[in-house]
Amino acid sequence: IRSDKPRCPRQPSPAAMSSGRYDRAITVFSPDGHLFQVEYAMEAVQKGTTAVGVRGKDQIVIGVEKKSTAKLQDPRTIRKIHQLDDSICLSFAGLTADARVLINRARVECQSYRLTLEDSPSVEYIARYVAGIQQSYTQRPGVRPFGISLLICGFDAAGQPQLYQTDPSGTYSAWKATATGKQAKNVREFLEKKYDEGVEDPIKLTINALLEVVESGSKNIEVAVMTRGETLRILSEEEVATHVAQIEADKAAEEERNARPGGGAS
Repeated sequence: IRSDKPRCPRQPSPAAMSSGRYDRAITVFSPDGHLFQVEYAMEAVQKGTTAVGVRGKDQIVIGVEKKSTAKLQDPRTIRKIHQLDDSICLSFAGLTADARVLINRARVECQSYRLTLEDSPSVEYIARYVAGIQQSYTQRPGVRPFGISLLICGFDAAGQPQLYQTDPSGTYSAWKATATGKQAKNVREFLEKKYDEGVEDPIKLTINALLEVVESGSKNIEVAVMTRGETLRILSEEEVATHVAQIEADKAAEEERNARPGGGAS
């Protein structure tokens, strides 16, 4: 029997409504309180290469996973560690083009601060400034969030090391050691197990953490060290290879001890 009664249109699922309606405009919240464009930007960060920061007693170490370059490409043009001021540097995970914009604005702000106040800006001030820019791009129409997370480090006026992390939502926080980018959760768990207050060798700890996710060893690792009273220094490939060889030798020795009868007993 044919019915002339009109059929009710099929209602889309809540998931389809969320993905189809609320992720197109950055200024619109979903019913469950999400800003999908910001979450998508965080996904872009998680797809980026890993960056690790470790705060030592009188040093700050930044380590990053380098992407393999083409044979004819100049590797000097592919940098993930940048200096902002005499005592401030940063690294990032996510979209490199987005990072370039924020790095340039942070450098200009450092110079403007010096020109206005005749003093160097603090690490916390620059972290708050950059996070403010990132947050402003989450509530303005016609723009999109920055798809990067920054690790900003340096020394304050008292000579104490500082390490901050920002994310696409515009939040920032201070850390003793942290990681961002691909497999950042695994690296952070490793740091939680190995980090001690006032760690004596933050370079070794940083490289060791990167080796948890980097498969090709020292070839794809770049490390920068900032020491109190000194300028930023990027370790050479030979120095990184030496540290990696020492770490691998220590691991092999520990495995050999544990393999002996009673070797793992306390």
